[in-house]
Amino acid sequence: QVQLVESGGGLVQAGGSLRLSCTVSERTFSIYAMGWFRQAPGKERDFVAAITWKGGSTTYADSVKGRFTISKDNAKNTVYLQMNNLKPEDTAVYYCARKRGGSSTYNSGYEYDDWGQGTQVTVSS
Repeated sequence: QVQLVESGGGLVQAGGSLRLSCTVSERTFSIYAMGWFRQAPGKERDFVAAITWKGGSTTYADSVKGRFTISKDNAKNTVYLQMNNLKPEDTAVYYCARKRGGSSTYNSGYEYDDWGQGTQVTVSS
């Protein structure tokens, strides 16, 4: 079995920062890439960022480029999402996900095989 556990969410004011963490209870060879997605009330689940496990190549949604940074610690089986200059529109439940298949598509939830429970991020104005 695989388990993904997110942490680090909370309530911050606009312009503030948060760092999310996701720890995966899976051997590293079973991970091709890890991604972050988010879902606001009444909205679809949207892609945020992804990183390949071996090479560390990153992909970002246009809405977060320059503000968010995805990183990883392979030894800890952990993926991070550093979120700076947060805006009210960033308010959502953030989910981490594991992608096993070695395709070049990272921005679709259909490419991912396992999902965490999510962590709430709320940005006040």
